[in-house]
Amino acid sequence: MPEETPLDRFKAVLAGTARALADEPDVELAFTADAPAQSGKHLKVPMPARQLPAEQVAEARGFADSFALRLRHHDVGLHQRGAPAEAVARAVFDAVETARIEALGARGYAGIAGNLGVALDMRLRSDPITRARTAAEVPLSTALQLLVREKLTGTAVPAAAMPGLGLVREWIEGKADLGALGLALDDQRAFQALATKLLADLELIEGEQAPQPSEDEGEEDEGSDDEQQEEGEDGEEEGAEGEGQVEARGEEREAEGDDGQGEEIGNDAPDLDGEPGDEGDEGAQPARPNQARTDLSPQFDYKPWTTRFDEIVSAGDLCDPDELARLRGYLDQQLVHLQSAVSKLANRLQRRLMAQQARSWDFDQEEGLLDAARLARVVVNPMQSLSYKVERETDFRDTVVTLLIDNSGSMRGRPISIAAISADILARTLERCGVKTEILGFTTRAWKGGQARETWLAAGRPPQPGRLNDVRHIVYKRADEPWRRARPALGLMMREGLLKENIDGEALLWAHARLMARPEDRRVLMVISDGAPVDDSTLSVNSGSYLERHLRQVIGWIEGKSPVELVAIGIGHDVTRYYSRAVTIMDAEQLGGAIVEQLAALFDTP
Repeated sequence: MPEETPLDRFKAVLAGTARALADEPDVELAFTADAPAQSGKHLKVPMPARQLPAEQVAEARGFADSFALRLRHHDVGLHQRGAPAEAVARAVFDAVETARIEALGARGYAGIAGNLGVALDMRLRSDPITRARTAAEVPLSTALQLLVREKLTGTAVPAAAMPGLGLVREWIEGKADLGALGLALDDQRAFQALATKLLADLELIEGEQAPQPSEDEGEEDEGSDDEQQEEGEDGEEEGAEGEGQVEARGEEREAEGDDGQGEEIGNDAPDLDGEPGDEGDEGAQPARPNQARTDLSPQFDYKPWTTRFDEIVSAGDLCDPDELARLRGYLDQQLVHLQSAVSKLANRLQRRLMAQQARSWDFDQEEGLLDAARLARVVVNPMQSLSYKVERETDFRDTVVTLLIDNSGSMRGRPISIAAISADILARTLERCGVKTEILGFTTRAWKGGQARETWLAAGRPPQPGRLNDVRHIVYKRADEPWRRARPALGLMMREGLLKENIDGEALLWAHARLMARPEDRRVLMVISDGAPVDDSTLSVNSGSYLERHLRQVIGWIEGKSPVELVAIGIGHDVTRYYSRAVTIMDAEQLGGAIVEQLAALFDTP
């Protein structure tokens, strides 16, 4: 038996501490080189080096303490019912709740307070608040979380965030009474009511729209805490994931600021002109348009501000070979137990596909391959002519499949890992069956707008500018590229900082154009996503449904006028409202089976 290392002992102690702090004996803790994440009682914290440097140890402790405190002090059902629908308001609502949870844990425990502070410092390294030059660039959820933390614990704001916070502090404190939140620190329901008032004071929601739990809900909350906790783990985990794990639902993706990653999605700063979130509710509650598919224009009602900074890049160009190999090894290590299950599904798909490719022959032909089974009659009757056979042609092999994977921040953790390994096994399986496979990904180059937004600001902020971010489209595997050569590239999805925001409509058009350039007769496009398109910089200055409307137009055009067969798989989010042929899975581990079944159904269709 291998000797236990100091790292193993540290993990065991940290897991025990998390169980005690959460008062949950079933808590499981694991180290990860990816973003820290929480899924129910499964916690993933940053892996320290083997030498256990003090700062990295405190960092891991900070995330473990934060996740455990959320399990102990946070009611998922109550939070979900009270949360506003508009994205920026939801992000602030979540951030303030996170500040309450951590204040409860830090109260009277200097060690926990110190660990939480180190974890916060780590998250702030990549938070836009540390780079903000104007109030419009400060993520409001981060600013509120820091201010509420300061009021509830008396702890000073980290130095890295002080300049950015100074841009909006006076505006926030002039509109809202943050001190009142400390009066309800131990009561989530009362604190939630004060947080809702805070949103109304900041004009993030209308006063009459403030969500209020009904009396029946209140009685249920008081009488069935255990039941609600179980419900949160099974059906509403995204609301409890807290720091390090982004929201799975598309309309709530912008709430990532509460999750403590530091890189905000959907949280624009308090633009004093009142621009952000003007039509957020419309984007959060989309409705299928009544426009007929035949009326859709290929140009659509959509435009980018500029395409000068967009990029289409191969995975190998974003990462050196050594790091790609390390990331691929990490991906394989994380999913060893899953790979066998997905491989079984892949074998089942292969059997179904190969069964449709059973060789069939035309016999008694004048030329072709010699039919050995008919030689006996030539022996019996030498005057009998030789018999030949010709293999019938099959159209099945003339097929190409493109897998388009959402590389947005809300796919972090287990969803993107399983998407990567499923794509890997799918490519290998289809290659055996003679079906070419292309694997693509889509994200943006920056959070909250990149160089495109800078040029828009320099131009004086013209109204209705269109898409205001730099899109990044990634080619993980080309259709003609062998699986073995492309395999390491899929490890890039595990790279910290790669996953940012998502602009689905343009990604679909890009993947569709690549498919249409292929010579195969049959073209299949499979999209793996977990919600609606989100780009905060675009939605803050256009209609709240701007990106979603474009996505619907693109889907309608492809499904109605293109020969490409389009199918979608939604992870934790109902994508059937967008795609006519789609399936929704609630657990990322179902992804492999969903891919296999969807493809099998496609190939079974005449």
